Amino acid sequence: MDRPPPLPTHPDVRIEAEDRVWDGRFPLDRIRFRHRRFDGAFSGPRTWELWRRGRAAAMLPYDPVQDVVVLIEQFRLPALAAGLPPVQIEVPAGLCDAGETAEATIRREIGEETGLTAGRLRRIGDILACPGGADELVTLFVGEVTAPGADAGGQYGLASEDEDIRLLVWPAERACAAALEGGIVNSVAVVALLWLNAARERLRMEWV
Repeated sequence: MDRPPPLPTHPDVRIEAEDRVWDGRFPLDRIRFRHRRFDGAFSGPRTWELWRRGRAAAMLPYDPVQDVVVLIEQFRLPALAAGLPPVQIEVPAGLCDAGETAEATIRREIGEETGLTAGRLRRIGDILACPGGADELVTLFVGEVTAPGADAGGQYGLASEDEDIRLLVWPAERACAAALEGGIVNSVAVVALLWLNAARERLRMEWV
């Protein structure tokens, strides 16, 4: 992934101090700043920790012929910390390598995490994954795939990262209902499925 760039200048933000408190794979910075309030005055000094994760890409794999989506399940320690089941339903995603476009990232990740190849892509938009504490900006796509059978099974992910990923092949209607009813809590997956719920018929007309 790209190393985090310096904070950009902004007329409504005054950076007073910027300290790197952890410089591992995902650096953590402590920022002391003031920002312009809605009344026009500047705030008092504030200190935030900023997790520097950078750019990422995600994709909802959709088979318009079978009208199914391919979701993934994998273990997430932060979900356990939040009091949720640690195995979470998600869409394939990954961080962008240095100099890599979001489209190149997600085409690489789809192969690693599902064994599938994406055809046409439709960009949905950019999503701040955790605006209260991280700079991770996720470019979200829906991508055309030929889905395997519902009992596809198999395990995917990079052995070098000890990833353990399982596929879920669901009818699009079921997946969208799960997002609408709160059965999926991963924010990027929910956004993707709500988008599909609104645009599915139009997308099928274009892609089939």
